Amino acid sequence: MRIGLITSSMDERRAGIGYYSYNLVKNLTKIDKKNDYVLIHHYPTNDEIYKENKELTIPYPRIPLRKTIGNNIILAWKLRSHDFDIVHDLSQISPFLFSSHFKKILTIHDLTPILFSETYGLIHVFLQKHVLPMTLKNIDMIITVSEHSKQDIINHLKIPEEKIKVIYNGIDGRFKPLKKVDDVKEKYDIKSPFILYVGTLEPRKNIPTLINAFYELKKNGIGHKLVIVGGKGWKYKDIYEHVDKLNLQREVIFTGYVSDDDLPKLYNAADLFIYPSLYEGFGFPPLEAMACGCPVITSNTSSLPEVVGDAGIMVDPYDVDEIANAMKRVLLDENLREEMIKKGLERAKKFSWENCAEETIRVYEFVGCGGRNL
Repeated sequence: MRIGLITSSMDERRAGIGYYSYNLVKNLTKIDKKNDYVLIHHYPTNDEIYKENKELTIPYPRIPLRKTIGNNIILAWKLRSHDFDIVHDLSQISPFLFSSHFKKILTIHDLTPILFSETYGLIHVFLQKHVLPMTLKNIDMIITVSEHSKQDIINHLKIPEEKIKVIYNGIDGRFKPLKKVDDVKEKYDIKSPFILYVGTLEPRKNIPTLINAFYELKKNGIGHKLVIVGGKGWKYKDIYEHVDKLNLQREVIFTGYVSDDDLPKLYNAADLFIYPSLYEGFGFPPLEAMACGCPVITSNTSSLPEVVGDAGIMVDPYDVDEIANAMKRVLLDENLREEMIKKGLERAKKFSWENCAEETIRVYEFVGCGGRNL
């Protein structure tokens, strides 16, 4: 079969969906020698993955809202003239407004713009609330990344369960215990032991509540810094203002977006990883932290308990005292820390990009060849 993979999300600074796209493509093309893959995106890049595979570029139009219109209308229209058996959109951009000759597969990572619309811009909310349901009428199969996301899709988008396949994300091999990490602390001027957060600076990530909990922790005499890693997202300025309001400028370190080499080192150097997100379709950072041997505290909501299992501590993301007490407990109880590290390393082994790719290939065979078992 000739399979088109829409890979635009891995051409930008990679966060969750970008990493999913990159690692899935890398493993699909490594494992599967029967099918012919074509990577579909908007502009040529120097990334090696495109040099190793066939690609199709369909530029954005030079008009206002060019990215939105380019993804949802231009791309949808132009794909109709290409000879694909299957087109798989990896990034939930919904380029399937029109009926076409090929089969269509969509990965829906989460429904946060629908469930937490107040944490997103108007255009993004409009696309997910109104355009996405229209395109789903043309979809042959949906892949999603957790059982929790599957239930959200069933409940909010009214998709039959048999049209949804859960395939868990994997963990990249660079996330592992490391011995030498002092250089990364010097690079980001981290002179004290620290608690780590990783994620885009945006309202859904619940960072002000984390800062409030950290403030309570400092009042209890804990000497750790809070290191916040991540690019600036929507309404990021509110986070900086909250740090100023609590006079924590010397206690909270913002690194911005960090390189693929630095991130595993930061997980290894941290004494604790904290992730009180309000909602995640999967949640890469807690998994990455566990794979690096860093104890994890995360929210008891959405897919996060599904990913972390019994290896981490679950907290109410709205309860400042509960978050602060959990952090204090882990930092002061060495036996608990060691137990969490051991369980986290074992838990992380359950998630593999190779398994993700193999299960995705089975979806292609089911959709494209009329397979009976999925």
